Amino acid sequence: MDRFNTRVAEFKDLLSADVIDRAKLHKLCFEGCPDTDGIRATCWKLLLGYLPWDTRQWNTELAKKRETYQQLMTEVIFNPHDTEEASGGEIVDHPLSLDSDSGWGRFFEDNTTLLQIDHDTRRLYPDISFFQMPTLHPQTSSGANKDSLRKRVERSCLPSQKVGTARNGIKNFSTTSKPERQPYVTLKDGEEAHWEVAERILFVHAKTYPGIDYVQGMNEILGPIYYVFSSHPDPTWQKYAEADTFFCFASLMTEIGDSFTQSLDQCKAGISGQLQKMMTLLKSKDPALYKHLTVTVKMDPMFFAFRWTTLLLSQEFLLPEVIRLWDSFFADEKRFAFLLHMCCAMMIVLRDQLLEGDFSTCMKLLQHFPSYDIQRLIQKGQDIGRFHPF
Repeated sequence: MDRFNTRVAEFKDLLSADVIDRAKLHKLCFEGCPDTDGIRATCWKLLLGYLPWDTRQWNTELAKKRETYQQLMTEVIFNPHDTEEASGGEIVDHPLSLDSDSGWGRFFEDNTTLLQIDHDTRRLYPDISFFQMPTLHPQTSSGANKDSLRKRVERSCLPSQKVGTARNGIKNFSTTSKPERQPYVTLKDGEEAHWEVAERILFVHAKTYPGIDYVQGMNEILGPIYYVFSSHPDPTWQKYAEADTFFCFASLMTEIGDSFTQSLDQCKAGISGQLQKMMTLLKSKDPALYKHLTVTVKMDPMFFAFRWTTLLLSQEFLLPEVIRLWDSFFADEKRFAFLLHMCCAMMIVLRDQLLEGDFSTCMKLLQHFPSYDIQRLIQKGQDIGRFHPF
């Protein structure tokens, strides 16, 4: 307890400075952020570039960005019915119009993306109740948008077979060991569940950044960030968790978005380049295991590590473990080199079982990583990074 209190005091002293020592914060966060007093949420906002290092600028910057998010919501969550109401009921744009400027055409096109986002966010971390619980700050009651996206989906008749299309033909991209629970309870009018907030953030992001198409899995990147921010003990920070999450998610996607872009898969910055780095690291650390996986059982790392690297291991561990891992990922000065160190460590800790296994056994182990002490695994990843840096 004394060590924990000492670390908390160290973080608080650092965060209370007029100008935060960036190098020191990175070092402290890499060892894990305290889960108290909103320290982790503040640190993540700094590490993801949302908050400036000069704390005297925080209030101004936060007010500006939070207002910007409100404006974005108003602009992109568009309903053609609003235009009709504004014109006194006169139909100025027909739902069957073929005009390229038709609001209805834009509305229906948006619904294709919205339905996939809705399908994915309803299933966010079903092993905990948080995302099914109502938020204390629903946007529907603030007047930001007259209707919830949930109701928009409920009224839409879109073909469900379009939902869940995985890229690259990898069927297990969305596979998770977490149990799915159905049915989901529909909340009362004026209430919003946390998954609906996540849905709105992803929809606004898809509309604001059309160069980064929404694909299945982005919801798993958003989930832990929103959970951490909305769990802040300060009611004001809770109130603006949605806006803060949007900008931090957008910042993170500028760094890892290439992994979600199929056209970049074969380039150095794409997923193939990252997996090649990972396997090269494994070869230098454990040549026997590398040979077994690549030569003996002929396993393509895309079969298991595609999900590991693209989703930052968010599907391999429970949420508290993911959050601890992300402390180190975000604090990594060579982001995301430590992610590849961790992936290598995950294979090495299963070394004995993998060396004895055939293709099927190895695939099952790596696609469904067994329970393992997260601190020991992180230490293993640190050891690999210390002796085999990129």
